[in-house]
Amino acid sequence: MSVSFGGVRALMEVDVRVEPGQLLGLIGPNGAGKTTFIDAISGFVSYRGTVLLDGRDLSGKAPHVRARRGLARTWQSIELFDDLTVRENVAVAAQHPSAWAALREVVWRSSDHTEQVDTAVQVFGLEGRGDAMPSELSQADRKLVGVARALAAKPRLLCLDEPAAGLDTLESETLGRHLREIADRGTATLLVDHDMGLVLSISDYVVVLEFGEVIAHGTPDAVRRDPGVIRAYLGAAGAEISAELEAGEAS
Repeated sequence: MSVSFGGVRALMEVDVRVEPGQLLGLIGPNGAGKTTFIDAISGFVSYRGTVLLDGRDLSGKAPHVRARRGLARTWQSIELFDDLTVRENVAVAAQHPSAWAALREVVWRSSDHTEQVDTAVQVFGLEGRGDAMPSELSQADRKLVGVARALAAKPRLLCLDEPAAGLDTLESETLGRHLREIADRGTATLLVDHDMGLVLSISDYVVVLEFGEVIAHGTPDAVRRDPGVIRAYLGAAGAEISAELEAGEAS
Protein backbone atom coordinates (compact mmCIF):
# COMPACT_ATOMS: atom_id res chain seq x y z
CA MET A 1 0.00 0.00 0.00
CA SER A 2 1.15 3.54 -0.82
CA VAL A 3 -0.53 6.81 0.13
CA SER A 4 0.30 10.33 -1.06
CA PHE A 5 -1.13 13.69 -0.07
CA GLY A 6 -0.19 15.96 -2.94
CA GLY A 7 3.59 15.76 -3.16
CA VAL A 8 3.94 14.21 0.30
CA ARG A 9 4.36 10.44 0.37
CA ALA A 10 2.76 9.29 3.62
CA LEU A 11 3.14 5.54 3.02
CA MET A 12 5.47 3.78 0.60
CA GLU A 13 4.69 0.17 -0.29
CA VAL A 14 3.81 -0.92 3.22
CA ASP A 15 2.96 -4.63 3.27
CA VAL A 16 1.31 -6.02 6.41
CA ARG A 17 -0.45 -9.32 7.01
CA VAL A 18 -2.50 -10.09 10.13
CA GLU A 19 -3.57 -13.67 10.78
CA PRO A 20 -6.64 -14.82 12.76
CA GLY A 21 -5.77 -14.97 16.44
CA GLN A 22 -2.72 -12.76 15.94
CA LEU A 23 -2.10 -9.40 17.59
CA LEU A 24 0.15 -7.34 15.34
CA GLY A 25 1.63 -4.12 16.66
CA LEU A 26 2.31 -1.21 14.31
CA ILE A 27 4.64 1.36 15.86
CA GLY A 28 6.83 4.27 14.83
CA PRO A 29 7.70 7.87 15.74
CA ASN A 30 5.20 10.70 15.30
CA GLY A 31 4.38 11.22 11.64
CA ALA A 32 5.47 7.71 10.64
CA GLY A 33 2.14 6.99 8.92
CA LYS A 34 0.52 4.64 11.44
CA THR A 35 -2.93 6.26 11.57
CA THR A 36 -2.82 6.88 7.82
CA PHE A 37 -2.39 3.14 7.35
CA ILE A 38 -5.53 2.39 9.37
CA ASP A 39 -7.42 5.20 7.62
CA ALA A 40 -6.47 3.72 4.26
CA ILE A 41 -7.39 0.09 4.92
CA SER A 42 -10.69 1.16 6.46
CA GLY A 43 -11.57 3.21 3.37
CA PHE A 44 -11.20 6.79 4.62
CA VAL A 45 -8.05 7.61 2.63
CA SER A 46 -7.31 6.85 -1.02
CA TYR A 47 -4.37 4.54 -1.64
CA ARG A 48 -2.51 2.62 -4.30
CA GLY A 49 -2.30 -1.08 -3.70
CA THR A 50 -4.55 -3.85 -2.48
CA VAL A 51 -6.41 -4.55 0.76
CA LEU A 52 -7.54 -8.15 1.13
CA LEU A 53 -9.87 -9.37 3.88
CA ASP A 54 -10.27 -13.15 3.97
CA GLY A 55 -8.94 -13.14 0.42
CA ARG A 56 -11.55 -10.66 -0.85
CA ASP A 57 -10.35 -7.44 -2.43
CA LEU A 58 -11.80 -4.35 -0.73
CA SER A 59 -10.47 -1.91 -3.34
CA GLY A 60 -13.01 0.78 -4.17
CA LYS A 61 -15.32 -0.23 -1.32
CA ALA A 62 -16.80 2.45 0.94
CA PRO A 63 -16.01 2.37 4.69
CA HIS A 64 -19.47 1.03 5.62
CA VAL A 65 -19.12 -1.81 3.10
CA ARG A 66 -15.73 -2.74 4.55
CA ALA A 67 -17.27 -2.70 8.01
CA ARG A 68 -20.06 -5.06 6.95
CA ARG A 69 -17.48 -7.42 5.48
CA GLY A 70 -15.72 -7.65 8.82
CA LEU A 71 -13.32 -4.73 9.20
CA ALA A 72 -13.80 -2.74 12.40
CA ARG A 73 -11.76 0.12 13.83
CA THR A 74 -11.55 2.53 16.73
CA TRP A 75 -10.55 6.20 16.62
CA GLN A 76 -8.09 8.26 18.64
CA SER A 77 -10.92 10.45 19.87
CA ILE A 78 -13.56 8.55 21.85
CA GLU A 79 -16.81 9.14 19.97
CA LEU A 80 -19.45 7.58 22.20
CA PHE A 81 -23.17 8.32 21.97
CA ASP A 82 -23.62 10.41 25.11
CA ASP A 83 -27.40 9.92 25.21
CA LEU A 84 -27.11 6.11 25.20
CA THR A 85 -26.07 3.80 28.02
CA VAL A 86 -22.88 1.74 27.87
CA ARG A 87 -24.79 -1.33 26.77
CA GLU A 88 -26.74 0.62 24.15
CA ASN A 89 -23.49 2.10 22.81
CA VAL A 90 -22.12 -1.41 22.35
CA ALA A 91 -25.39 -2.69 20.86
CA VAL A 92 -25.33 -0.05 18.13
CA ALA A 93 -22.22 -1.60 16.58
CA ALA A 94 -23.78 -5.08 16.60
CA GLN A 95 -26.53 -3.88 14.27
CA HIS A 96 -26.27 -4.34 10.51
CA PRO A 97 -29.43 -2.48 9.46
CA SER A 98 -31.60 -3.61 6.60
CA ALA A 99 -35.17 -2.77 5.69
CA TRP A 100 -36.36 -6.19 6.83
CA ALA A 101 -34.45 -6.03 10.12
CA ALA A 102 -35.87 -2.59 10.88
CA LEU A 103 -39.43 -3.78 10.17
CA ARG A 104 -38.96 -6.89 12.27
CA GLU A 105 -37.73 -4.92 15.28
CA VAL A 106 -40.58 -2.42 14.97
CA VAL A 107 -43.22 -5.18 14.80
CA TRP A 108 -41.76 -7.78 17.17
CA ARG A 109 -39.42 -5.64 19.29
CA SER A 110 -36.83 -8.39 19.06
CA SER A 111 -33.09 -8.37 18.61
CA ASP A 112 -30.67 -11.11 17.58
CA HIS A 113 -27.60 -9.35 18.93
CA THR A 114 -27.85 -10.03 22.65
CA GLU A 115 -25.06 -12.62 22.65
CA GLN A 116 -22.68 -10.35 20.71
CA VAL A 117 -23.30 -7.48 23.12
CA ASP A 118 -22.98 -9.72 26.19
CA THR A 119 -19.66 -11.09 24.97
CA ALA A 120 -18.20 -7.65 24.20
CA VAL A 121 -19.31 -6.26 27.56
CA GLN A 122 -17.96 -9.25 29.49
CA VAL A 123 -14.57 -9.28 27.74
CA PHE A 124 -13.93 -5.77 29.04
CA GLY A 125 -15.45 -6.28 32.48
CA LEU A 126 -18.21 -3.72 31.89
CA GLU A 127 -21.14 -5.84 33.12
CA GLY A 128 -21.68 -3.71 36.20
CA ARG A 129 -21.71 -0.48 34.20
CA GLY A 130 -24.07 -1.51 31.41
CA ASP A 131 -26.72 1.00 32.46
CA ALA A 132 -24.28 3.86 33.08
CA MET A 133 -24.12 6.88 30.81
CA PRO A 134 -20.80 7.79 29.13
CA SER A 135 -20.59 10.98 31.22
CA GLU A 136 -20.43 8.82 34.35
CA LEU A 137 -17.39 6.86 33.19
CA SER A 138 -13.69 7.42 33.71
CA GLN A 139 -11.46 8.04 30.70
CA ALA A 140 -10.18 4.46 30.95
CA ASP A 141 -13.69 3.00 30.95
CA ARG A 142 -14.70 5.17 28.01
CA LYS A 143 -11.75 3.71 26.11
CA LEU A 144 -12.93 0.20 26.98
CA VAL A 145 -16.45 0.96 25.76
CA GLY A 146 -15.02 2.21 22.47
CA VAL A 147 -13.12 -1.02 21.89
CA ALA A 148 -16.04 -3.15 23.13
CA ARG A 149 -18.26 -1.43 20.58
CA ALA A 150 -15.88 -2.37 17.78
CA LEU A 151 -15.68 -5.95 19.06
CA ALA A 152 -19.48 -6.26 19.14
CA ALA A 153 -19.48 -6.05 15.34
CA LYS A 154 -17.77 -9.48 15.32
CA PRO A 155 -14.97 -8.25 13.06
CA ARG A 156 -12.62 -10.44 11.07
CA LEU A 157 -10.02 -7.70 11.55
CA LEU A 158 -10.03 -5.24 14.45
CA CYS A 159 -7.92 -2.10 14.01
CA LEU A 160 -7.15 -0.11 17.15
CA ASP A 161 -5.84 3.44 16.81
CA GLU A 162 -4.12 4.68 20.00
CA PRO A 163 -6.46 2.92 22.48
CA ALA A 164 -4.06 3.60 25.39
CA ALA A 165 -3.73 7.35 24.79
CA GLY A 166 -4.38 9.25 28.02
CA LEU A 167 -4.22 6.18 30.24
CA ASP A 168 -1.86 5.73 33.16
CA THR A 169 0.42 2.70 33.51
CA LEU A 170 -2.06 0.55 35.45
CA GLU A 171 -4.95 1.40 33.11
CA SER A 172 -2.75 0.63 30.11
CA GLU A 173 -1.81 -2.76 31.54
CA THR A 174 -5.49 -3.57 32.13
CA LEU A 175 -6.34 -2.58 28.57
CA GLY A 176 -3.46 -4.73 27.31
CA ARG A 177 -4.84 -7.84 29.02
CA HIS A 178 -8.22 -7.26 27.40
CA LEU A 179 -6.67 -6.75 23.95
CA ARG A 180 -4.62 -9.91 24.33
CA GLU A 181 -7.80 -11.81 25.19
CA ILE A 182 -9.49 -10.54 22.02
CA ALA A 183 -6.69 -11.95 19.87
CA ASP A 184 -6.60 -15.18 21.84
CA ARG A 185 -10.30 -15.62 21.07
CA GLY A 186 -9.40 -15.70 17.39
CA THR A 187 -9.83 -12.12 16.17
CA ALA A 188 -7.08 -10.74 13.95
CA THR A 189 -6.02 -7.54 15.71
CA LEU A 190 -3.93 -4.61 14.48
CA LEU A 191 -2.74 -2.32 17.28
CA VAL A 192 -1.32 1.17 16.76
CA ASP A 193 -0.13 2.91 19.89
CA HIS A 194 2.65 5.20 21.14
CA ASP A 195 2.96 3.13 24.33
CA MET A 196 5.82 0.89 23.20
CA GLY A 197 5.79 -0.98 26.48
CA LEU A 198 2.17 -1.97 25.87
CA VAL A 199 2.69 -2.93 22.23
CA LEU A 200 5.87 -4.92 22.80
CA SER A 201 4.43 -6.76 25.80
CA ILE A 202 1.26 -8.09 24.16
CA SER A 203 1.98 -8.33 20.41
CA ASP A 204 2.86 -11.52 18.58
CA TYR A 205 4.56 -9.60 15.78
CA VAL A 206 5.60 -5.98 15.35
CA VAL A 207 6.02 -3.78 12.27
CA VAL A 208 7.91 -0.48 12.59
CA LEU A 209 7.30 2.52 10.34
CA GLU A 210 9.45 5.60 9.85
CA PHE A 211 8.55 8.33 7.35
CA GLY A 212 6.01 6.00 5.74
CA GLU A 213 8.38 3.07 5.19
CA VAL A 214 8.81 -0.22 7.01
CA ILE A 215 12.23 -0.14 8.70
CA ALA A 216 11.89 -3.30 10.80
CA HIS A 217 9.55 -6.19 11.51
CA GLY A 218 9.69 -9.30 13.63
CA THR A 219 9.01 -10.55 17.13
CA PRO A 220 8.81 -7.94 19.89
CA ASP A 221 12.21 -9.02 21.24
CA ALA A 222 13.87 -8.72 17.82
CA VAL A 223 12.32 -5.31 17.16
CA ARG A 224 13.31 -4.06 20.60
CA ARG A 225 16.97 -4.76 19.79
CA ASP A 226 16.95 -3.55 16.18
CA PRO A 227 19.49 -0.68 15.76
CA GLY A 228 17.29 0.98 13.12
CA VAL A 229 14.34 1.08 15.50
CA ILE A 230 16.47 2.45 18.34
CA ARG A 231 17.87 5.10 16.01
CA ALA A 232 14.37 6.07 14.85
CA TYR A 233 13.24 6.67 18.42
CA LEU A 234 16.42 7.85 20.13
CA GLY A 235 18.68 9.05 17.32
CA ALA A 236 22.21 7.92 16.49
CA ALA A 237 23.30 8.13 20.12
CA GLY A 238 20.67 5.58 21.08
CA ALA A 239 21.88 3.18 18.39
CA GLU A 240 25.46 3.52 19.65
CA ILE A 241 24.39 2.76 23.21
CA SER A 242 22.48 -0.30 21.99
CA ALA A 243 25.53 -1.54 20.09
CA GLU A 244 27.70 -1.14 23.18
CA LEU A 245 25.19 -3.05 25.32
CA GLU A 246 25.01 -5.88 22.81
CA ALA A 247 28.79 -6.04 22.63
CA GLY A 248 28.95 -6.23 26.40
CA GLU A 249 26.42 -9.06 26.49
CA ALA A 250 28.36 -10.95 23.82
CA SER A 251 31.59 -10.72 25.79
